[in-house]
Amino acid sequence: MSSGKTRRSRNTLALRLTLWYAGIFTVSSFVAFFLFYMLVTSVVRDRTDQDLMNQARRYIVLASTEGLEEAKRVAVVETHAAGVRKVFFRMLYADGVAFSSSNMSYWKDIGIHVNAIRQLVEGTDHVFETMNLSERRDEVRILYVMLGPNIILQIGEAVEGSSRFLEAFRRIFIVTMGFLIVLAAGIGWFMAKRAVSGVEAVTRTAREISAGTLGRRVPVNMRGDEIDQLAITFNEMLDRIEALIREMKEMSDNIAHDLKSPITRIRGAAEVTLSTSGSPEDFENMAASTIEECDRLLDTINTMLMISRTESGVDRPPQEKMKAAELVREACDLYEPAASDKGIVLTCEIEEAVDVAGDKRMIRRMVANLIDNAIKYTSSGGRVDVRLWREGSNDILLTVSDSGTGISPEDLPRIFDRFYRGDRSRSEAGLGLGLSLARAIARAHGGDITLTSIPDRGTTFTVTLPGMPIETA
Repeated sequence: MSSGKTRRSRNTLALRLTLWYAGIFTVSSFVAFFLFYMLVTSVVRDRTDQDLMNQARRYIVLASTEGLEEAKRVAVVETHAAGVRKVFFRMLYADGVAFSSSNMSYWKDIGIHVNAIRQLVEGTDHVFETMNLSERRDEVRILYVMLGPNIILQIGEAVEGSSRFLEAFRRIFIVTMGFLIVLAAGIGWFMAKRAVSGVEAVTRTAREISAGTLGRRVPVNMRGDEIDQLAITFNEMLDRIEALIREMKEMSDNIAHDLKSPITRIRGAAEVTLSTSGSPEDFENMAASTIEECDRLLDTINTMLMISRTESGVDRPPQEKMKAAELVREACDLYEPAASDKGIVLTCEIEEAVDVAGDKRMIRRMVANLIDNAIKYTSSGGRVDVRLWREGSNDILLTVSDSGTGISPEDLPRIFDRFYRGDRSRSEAGLGLGLSLARAIARAHGGDITLTSIPDRGTTFTVTLPGMPIETA
C-alpha cells in the first residue's frame, strides 16, 4: 500500500515541478556563486601581484640609484620585518645561480624556475608563477623581474591569509548551497501545490461526477489565471453534458410516447380483425392501416436521423449554387392550395438576385417546414407572409410571419427542441420535429433561425444564411 502511494507521489505533477524548480534554482545559484568565487580569487591574486610589483619596483629603483648592495640590504630588512614565513627574495645571475637571498630556511623547497629566467632574458618584463607546497599546504605567489643588467630578482609572498579567506568562502558556499537547495525545494513544493491546486479540484470534481454527482462543478477563484480558465471551460463542458443528458432523457421519453401510440393502434387493429374473424376486406383495411402507421413511424425515425446527422456534421451539405428565389417561390406555390382551403392569405415577397450555396433538397425542406408550420397554426381568415431578401452584401434573410396563435413565453426557449410541442400546438397533428430539423439545416449551412412571437397575434421566424457574392457584368 505504501509502495503504491510512493509510486503515485513520484508521478505527481507537483513533485516534478518541485524538482525542476529546485534543480534550476540550484544550478543558477551554483553558477552565480562560482562566478563570484572566481571574481574574488582574481581580485585577491591581482592585489598580491600588485604588492609584489610595488616591492620589485622599489628594489629596482634602489639598485639603479644607490647600488645593488643597498637594494640587497633594504630587501633583507623588509623581509625580516614582514616575517620569514611571509616574504622571501633571491637575487640571481642570468644563468640562474643565486648570489643573495633572505632567510630561506622556511622556503627551501622553492626552487628557481629556469623557464621564467629564460623568458626574462628574452625580453619579458616580468613573470608570475604560483607554487603549492603540499606538505605544508602553503600557496606562494612568486615574481621574476630584471633587477639590473644580468641580475634577476625572485621575490615571493605567501598567500596564506588569502587562502584561508578563500577556504572559508568555499565552506560558506557549500553550507549556503545546501540551505538554498532545501529552501528552494520547500518553496518549489509550496508553489507547485498552489499551482496545481486547481487541477486537483478538477480531478476531484471529475471523480465525484464519475460517482454519479453530475451537478457538481469546479470552484472558480476568479483570479483570471490558466487554472481558472481550465475550471471555467470544464464547468461549461459539464453544463453542456448535463444538458445533452437531459435532452436525451426527454427525447427518449418523447420517442417512447410517440412510438407507443402507432404501435398500440397497429396491435389494436390486428387484434380486432383477428378476434372478429372479419372478411378479406377487413384484413385489407388492417394491412392498409398498418402500412400507414409504419410509414408514419419511418418518417419519424428518418427525420430524427437526419437531424442527428446534420447537427453532428456527418452529412455536410454540398456547396451547390442555387437560386434561393426559385426555391421559396416553389414552396409558396406548393402550399398555396392548402392555405386557400383553410381560408388563409399566403403572400410571397421575393428578391430575385439572391443566390446561396448548399444542398437544394435540404433548403427546400427547411422552407417547406416553416411555411407548413405557419399555415398549421393560423386560423381561417389569417395570413402568412413569406419574404426573401439580401441584407448588405453577404447575409440572405428569409422571414415567415403568420397571424396565428403565437407561442407563449414559457415555450419560447424550447420551441426548437425535438418532440417538444407547446400547449397551443398539442391539438394539431405533427411530430414536433419540423422546427428542430429546420434549425439543424440552417446551422449546417452556416446560418441560424430566430423567432419572435406574441401570443394570439402571431409568430415570425427569421432564417439567416450566408449568401454568395453578387455577380457583376
